[in-house]
Amino acid sequence: MKLLITGGAGFIGINLVKDLIKSNHKIIVLDKLTYASNKKEIKELAKRKKIIFNKTDINNKNSILKLINYHKPNKILNLAAETHVDNSITSSKQFIETNILGTFNLLECSLKYYNNLSNKLKKTFVFYHISTDEVYGDLKKNDQSFSENSPYLPSSPYSATKASSDHLVRAWGRTYKLPYLISNCGNNYGPYQNKEKLIPNIINKIITNKKISIYGKGDQIRNWIYVDDHISAIKKILSSKYRNETFNIGGKNELQNIVITKKICNYLDKKIIKKNNDIKKFSELIQFVKDRPGHDYRYSLNSKKIMNKLNWKPKVNFDTGIKKTINWYLNCKINL
Repeated sequence: MKLLITGGAGFIGINLVKDLIKSNHKIIVLDKLTYASNKKEIKELAKRKKIIFNKTDINNKNSILKLINYHKPNKILNLAAETHVDNSITSSKQFIETNILGTFNLLECSLKYYNNLSNKLKKTFVFYHISTDEVYGDLKKNDQSFSENSPYLPSSPYSATKASSDHLVRAWGRTYKLPYLISNCGNNYGPYQNKEKLIPNIINKIITNKKISIYGKGDQIRNWIYVDDHISAIKKILSSKYRNETFNIGGKNELQNIVITKKICNYLDKKIIKKNNDIKKFSELIQFVKDRPGHDYRYSLNSKKIMNKLNWKPKVNFDTGIKKTINWYLNCKINL
């Protein structure tokens, strides 16, 4: 089986690639290698001939089409995306170019490739698009969780571009009969995540003894999932018989940002006994700052569909996952 993965050097991408190379699949990775990419790791995998790697922008149509036609993948997984909400607020153009136009370009190239496949190969081909729970907008504290049938109501430029890309994928499926799958996942955490994201940012601030800035009151609620659980769900969906379907992938952990911050502080209090600047506890580094514009309050996903149809469920609870994550960053200090 040949799998072509775009964005394979990103946080979720690198974890997926490292898992898939344990199988007999041939892995082709395309990545632009932006600031958030794990450049060292992906190049090392290519050097060891575990994968085939191409530094490529998904907006380079000629390059993408040549690579697809040359490698002839059985399935294409699109993980290439700009993802940081703060960056999308200050500079939305890159998000539009990558998340919308880049996805459009991949769909066009994939469709040309698919239309030239034999009927036998068409039966196994799929364009798998990885998306986010943020496309649904936000919820109040007691609202029911988002299902796959919930309407889209994105709040930020980031989530708006991801919602747009989801719509494009479905439109190419219906209009042009391109087989597709979409999964919308909650907030991931784990190894290889860039330091701009909440959890590695908190770890970094503690290690460097800097103030930990928390938006508003820190009462925003997110649905957290350890990256390994997300990877296991992706593999279940990818190997399934389903086509032209959407699956929500949610963890069992809905936690406020301030609760997560204090959990990390408390754990590192035990790991790092000697502290600087006369503080007794790392929670003293917490400071509350002006809230982000349009900040969503709560995300929550109903994952009954993937649990019932594909017999999937998350295995890592948050307390276990956060300790594994902190220890990983402490041991290798990548991105910090």
